[in-house]
Parts: sequence; structure tokens; C-alpha cells
Amino acid sequence: MLTSQVPLFLLIAGTYASFDGNINYRSPSFRHPSLGVDVPKVVKRDLSLHKRQGNSTVPAGSLNFTHGVASGDPLPDSVILWTRISPMMQNDASNVTVEGTVPLYSHDTQQYIDASNQKVCVEYRVGIDRNFSSVVTQGTAYTTSDIDYTVKVRLNALYGDNADAGIQVEASDLSPYTTYYYQFNVCGSSNRSPVGRTKTSPAPDDAVTNIGLAVFSCSNWPNGYFNAYGNAARKEDVDYFVHLGDYIYETGKGTIGEDERATNPPDTIFTLYDYRTRIAQYRTDLDLVLAHQQYPWITVWDDHEVSNNGYRDGSSALNNTEDSFVKDGGVSVDQRKMVSKSSPSIFNRIRTKDVRLQNAVRAYFEWMPIRQTDLDDNLRIWRSFQIGSLFDLIMLDTRNYDRSITDLTWNSDYIYDIGNDAGRTMMGSHQENWFYNSLSQSQQRGAVWRIIGNQVVFSRINITSWFGTFENPYNGDQWDGYQSNRNRTFQHMYDNAIGNNIMLSGDSHANWVSDLVWLDTHEYDPSTGSGAVGVEFAGTAVSSTGFGGTIASANQQSSSLVRDNSELMWNEGYYRGYFNLHISPESITANYFGCPTVATRNPLEISLANFTVQSGANRLTRPVAGGTVETGYLKMGNISMTNLTHNTETGEWAVRNDINQMFISC
Repeated sequence: MLTSQVPLFLLIAGTYASFDGNINYRSPSFRHPSLGVDVPKVVKRDLSLHKRQGNSTVPAGSLNFTHGVASGDPLPDSVILWTRISPMMQNDASNVTVEGTVPLYSHDTQQYIDASNQKVCVEYRVGIDRNFSSVVTQGTAYTTSDIDYTVKVRLNALYGDNADAGIQVEASDLSPYTTYYYQFNVCGSSNRSPVGRTKTSPAPDDAVTNIGLAVFSCSNWPNGYFNAYGNAARKEDVDYFVHLGDYIYETGKGTIGEDERATNPPDTIFTLYDYRTRIAQYRTDLDLVLAHQQYPWITVWDDHEVSNNGYRDGSSALNNTEDSFVKDGGVSVDQRKMVSKSSPSIFNRIRTKDVRLQNAVRAYFEWMPIRQTDLDDNLRIWRSFQIGSLFDLIMLDTRNYDRSITDLTWNSDYIYDIGNDAGRTMMGSHQENWFYNSLSQSQQRGAVWRIIGNQVVFSRINITSWFGTFENPYNGDQWDGYQSNRNRTFQHMYDNAIGNNIMLSGDSHANWVSDLVWLDTHEYDPSTGSGAVGVEFAGTAVSSTGFGGTIASANQQSSSLVRDNSELMWNEGYYRGYFNLHISPESITANYFGCPTVATRNPLEISLANFTVQSGANRLTRPVAGGTVETGYLKMGNISMTNLTHNTETGEWAVRNDINQMFISC
């Protein structure tokens, strides 16, 4: 009896180890196994199949690495690795509606939907070169249809996360600030993924002299191709990619088979299957595939990963009213936010009272190479990175965590009236206190810079000339709708003499560069920047619409915005693109790049403007942008349009006057 049980014991132990090696099975929180997939139940299902037919794995020849590889959230000794290995390109389609009486927080969907009994076995290795002449670490993980065949791996860890047919692995025991290469393969076969490249962060006390970041936001599939990602990846002049949100959009557009970039699913997305399918579609854009393969990413969400103009209790298109419930097909905010009872995954019963797991959030954590949230702290995605002694990167969630009601289009005047109410918050009291403590701790540890990753424009911006009115001149969905929260942020910086603050922003689909200043409270001289406490660099979209019209009309809009805002030094709203930051102990330079068109996939970009911030100056160096920019409008400076275009594939430069269409025609 004893000898016959030993092989089964070893099989069970090995099975547990390999399922737990994929951290997406615990998504989105390894601290709360009951909120993830019930691994013992998956193991039992697997062993039952193994007992019946002797092999419970999908054959290697039936599998494909459908969406490349990715890495993210680098630490000095670890990094997240991700892939998807699946017998089908499509996402699992078992997302049917559950009807009748079910326990409120029951996620045991086995009684409604049968997940695939077969698992996929994947091996991974991490080396110091593309040929893997020296393998640093390696391991094995399983994935199943429960998590849509995603793999997210943490190497040598005691816990893990797995998601939507993908594998996400955290490679640990690595050396600081070191480039590594990684690859997955189907167990025991030559069916291999592409080779990915990643990089750990410096140790907190490392005296690094230069770090490069590429900063992105707002990629909209039907609008155009994600050329910005590919351009930044091909140039090889940064260390990490930072995404400030709107990685996907939830609305539908076009007809598949007829329109060039029609969305899949075709309509607005609500279910877990919907969100998985939409993210999967975005991840087929070749430039996004390249960017994930070549660089580790640090990401945070904005509103469109869930729903437009979201806040803690709803969004502009979905709220808990009868009208909203009817218009959106009987879907409530709670249904959309809660992990779908119709998920194809197998879940334990949730016993935590206030869990707000979203379909969107689960899909996001399955597909993104990001460390897991702490569900003791609700939808926490906010976190920080100590990048040597050079800077702290503080990533905020100013959208979904605990945000007060925002501008929902029909309540704009109300939001303007309450915009300075002391109780309004962009992030909730807990995150807000953490944010201020992070700023202080960064200064106390001697970091030179504090770089803040934030979703929406922070500076006060009068938009009367754009889409505002004389009665309501501000955008209530930005920090202008939460003035008391912004004032508390400024007060903490000024009162504690915390300088060298760099605010990064996305969301607006335009470029904005401003001195960071508490207007009407501290004296400020726009000609010198005196009185500021830092600088805000806000970036345009990868492909979402901007000011529209022509370059000339967009520049006219920019001139009005710069005229109406004393701290706004440069604005530009025609080009789609991104910006790079190069950070040293002495200074930060910001280089803005624009794609001349996203109507086709191409490697072209134009240098739009370059800015410098000297350490300790807490303002933009004058003359701002060296006195000249390519386009937009520059306060106290000149516009010199050259159309000098860089081909990031060939390295060639040429003047291009033949490109006039920015977006895909609908």
C-alpha cells in the first residue's frame, strides 16, 4: 500500500508546486487565496483526468504563444514575467449569464460552467544573454482555461498569480540594475516563445548616474496604430516603460471584417470575457508586442480600463440608477465591478464583506505584468519604486481607488460648485496619506528626485477657449475638480520644503508642460519660474483623438490655452506620441515625440520639444525648451516647423511634407 501511494503523493506535490508557480491563480491578491482560483479544486480535476487517461496536459503541437511575452514591475532582485500559451487564439467563451438564485459572493462557477480539464505545462528560463549560455534561474508552471491560459510567474517564490490563459512569473534572486533575457517553452518540447528582454531596478542605495523612462497613455485601437510604442522600443535609449493609463478603451467601434481596426467585442464591454477579449486584441498590435518584449513596464490604470470618467461609485455611462440599469441591458455597477459569477474560472466562496473585484480588474491583472494588489486595501494598485538613490517613482491611482464623484457630463455645473469642497478627494484618505508619507520618506532617504505617475492633469488649467465656459472654466474630471486635494498636496510639498518634484500626467490626449506652482497662494513669476515647487510633464495619447483639425488649427488652440494659464509654458494637441525622461543627479531632460500619422503602421516620428529641469531649481530651465519648439505654442518662445522626420527602423532623417491624415478614416 505504501509504495503504491508514493507516486501519487509526489504527483500531487509536484502538481501543487506548478499550479502555485503561476501567480495568476491567486489574482489579484496572493494574500487572499479565497479570492482567486481554487487551486486544490483545479488539482483534483487534473488528477481525476490523469487517472482516467494517464495524461492531462494539452499536447505541445496544439499550443501557441499567442501574444508574445512581457515583463514588468522591476525590483532590484526580481521582475514579473508574463506570456499566454493556448490551444486557441480566442479567449475562453464560457462567459454565460447566470440566472436564478445564487449566493451573493459565490464564485464557485463549476456548477454553471465546466472549465477545460486539460492543463498546459510551461517551462521558463532566465539568462544573461539571448543564447542562454548562463541560465540564472528556471522553473515550471501550469496554466488552464480558468485563467484564459495566461502565465504570470514569480521565480523561487512561495506564492504566485496566474491569469486568463496566461503565465505571469516573478523572477527573483536576480542582481540589481542588470539586463536579463527570458523565454518560455511548452514542457519537454521545442515549442518556444519569443525571447524577451527585461531589466531589474537599481538597489535603493545605488548611486546610478542616468535612468531613462518612456512615458505613454491613452491607446485607442480603432483610432489608429500604436506607432509610438514601436518607435520608443526601437531607439534603445531608455531603461523602463511607464504607462499612466487608458491602456485599452471599453467602447466598441466598427465592424469586424469590414473596418480596418474594428473592436472585438464589437460593442461596449461588461463581462470578464469581454475585458479579456478586448485586452487580447490590443496585445496583437505589433508595436505593442515589440515594446512588451523589449522592456519592463510599470503601469497603472485610468478610467477606460473599466469605464469612462469612473469614480468609486460608478462612471459617466453606468451608475446605480434605474435609467442606467435599463439602458445598459440590466447591468449594475456592482455586477460590472464584481468578478463575474459567469466567469469560466473556478472560485472559492468569498467571505470578505466589501470586496469590489471588477471583471475589468481581474482581466487587467491577468494580462498585465504587474504585481498583485492588496485586497485588504480594496482596489489598491498604487505603489512606489526606489530607483537607486536617484529617484522614487510614486505611482498613484487617481481614478478607481476611492475617488469622489467626478464630472459625468450632465453634472458639470454641480462639480464646479463643489470643486473646492474639503471632503472631495482624488484618491481617498488612505492613499492620500500614503502619498504624502512617500514624498517625505523619499526626501529623508536622500533620493534626488520625486517622480509622480498620475493619471490626469494636475496643474490648474483654464479651458474656456477649448471646451469650458466662462461660467465653468475648468475640467472637473481633472485635479481642477478636486482643488482641496491638490491644495493639500501643495501644502505638504511647500511646508516640508520637498523639492525636485516631477508630476507625470496622461488622460487629456494633448501635451502640457507647466511649472508646478500653488497659484494664488505662493507668488509666482512666469518669466523666471520663481515660486514653483517642481514641474509637470503631461503627455499626449498613443492614438486617442486630440484637438482635431489641422496643425494650424491645433496650434491656434494651444496659443489660447497658453495665453490663459500663467504656469503653462507649452501646449500641443495635434500629434500622437509619447515623451522620454532622462534622469541624472544634476538634471532631468524631457524629450517629446510626435507620430505624423497613426492611420498606418509606420516607424516615423518628429521631435516636438525638449525641456530641462536643473536639480534644486524646481522649475523649467529658462529659456524654456531652449526658446524654440517644433509645433504647438511656447510661452516666451518661437515655433519653427521643420517636419524633419526620423525613421526609427532605418535611422534615416528626412523632411516630410506629404503626410496629412492623422487617424484611420471611419
